[in-house]
Amino acid sequence: MKAVDPVALFRLSVLGPLVSRERLEHGELQRIIRELALREYAIPGSRRCLVGEKTIESWYYAFRRDGIDGLMPKTRNDRGVSKLPIAVQEAVLAAKRENPQRSIRQLQHLLERAGTVARGTLSRSAIHRLLRQHGLSRVAAPVPEEHRRYGAEQANAIWYGDVMHGPTVTVNGRRRKVYLVSLMDDASRLIAHSAFCLGETALDIESVLKQAVLKRGLPRKLVVDNGAAYRAATLQGICARLDIPLIYCRPYAPEGKGKLERWHRTFRDHFLSELDVSRLTDLDDLNARVWAWIEQVYHRRPHGGLDGQTPLERYQQDLPKIRLLGLKAARLDELFQHRVARKVRKDGTVSYQGRDFEVPYELAGKTVQLVVDPQADVVVGVEDVEGQSLGRATPLDSHANVHRRRRRTTAEATACGENAAVSGRSSLNAVELAYQQYHGQPDREGR
Repeated sequence: MKAVDPVALFRLSVLGPLVSRERLEHGELQRIIRELALREYAIPGSRRCLVGEKTIESWYYAFRRDGIDGLMPKTRNDRGVSKLPIAVQEAVLAAKRENPQRSIRQLQHLLERAGTVARGTLSRSAIHRLLRQHGLSRVAAPVPEEHRRYGAEQANAIWYGDVMHGPTVTVNGRRRKVYLVSLMDDASRLIAHSAFCLGETALDIESVLKQAVLKRGLPRKLVVDNGAAYRAATLQGICARLDIPLIYCRPYAPEGKGKLERWHRTFRDHFLSELDVSRLTDLDDLNARVWAWIEQVYHRRPHGGLDGQTPLERYQQDLPKIRLLGLKAARLDELFQHRVARKVRKDGTVSYQGRDFEVPYELAGKTVQLVVDPQADVVVGVEDVEGQSLGRATPLDSHANVHRRRRRTTAEATACGENAAVSGRSSLNAVELAYQQYHGQPDREGR
């Protein structure tokens, strides 16, 4: 039996939600096509990951009409056959045979100057097809890209970071997909830290990085993927404060992190294949098993790339050279805090995640930075745009503000003082007059 073309199989897999239905309700076809067009696919022979609505629709009707044969890629009947006039073909071939070193652009200009063709009417692709048809086209073989095996001289010189899609587990009563975020040391293959997270965001990566530097010290450089999470300003700021250069791999070049890719395969083969997901109680339970397996099995097993040493032995060999946190350890929580810009309202408040906070009212109209603990999602302070502390941000209590005495401006205080003095004199004179009248003492006019 003839094998089905992989392109046709891919197209059929895209159409799965459509062709598996016996009957589609009115308007359901276009709705499903729109949903399919929003998904990402591993398209055979292409780096693209999206398929357009019109393309999916054409595949659907082709399958309805001809079955799987309708999804087979069509080949052009005129492929490789030149449509140029015979006289033009002969002129091109003669010019090429006269000087085989002439390029397509040179042949194009030569025929235009000779008046054989009008300027701009002879395309380069037409010349190329003609030359290829007659065996006169020399397509230069691509120069293979150079890849050399390398390794860091000592532990913590290079760390790699990446995310692997994991299983589905129960979290707070719901089935959730989890993602393994890992940081690996290049020289020793030791896992600085690894944990399953509910996402693959910058915050998840920062959480794993924080635990890694607590356990293993600071790397000299961190090599990561080119994804949006690793490009986040928060992660870049944290690495800058920790003095860790952040290096990005080229897109579509996974060989840049080949050792970490190999770790993912080992993890799948030796941990996930033995994991009974039905016995897990929550995400913490899953991570507890991950950490136990890494420390007790992976780190203590001889590694083929380390001449028989275990990752732990190789890492401990360089302990005197490890760059430790030092004084940064006491400020680690502070170093991992986020800065969020906000403009202070006229009433001296700012908002964050739907909550209002009070800052010194003198900052009204100015832009400040809220200092946020991202793991606890708590605003812990306020800074100016240059990073100088402006104090704490307190949650707004509008009811308490009803009874709070408002501080007056200098002009208001001066005006109030003058009014009080006048009022005091008037009050004193009236009292004195009443007293004198009561005791029969004459007033200033002798009455």
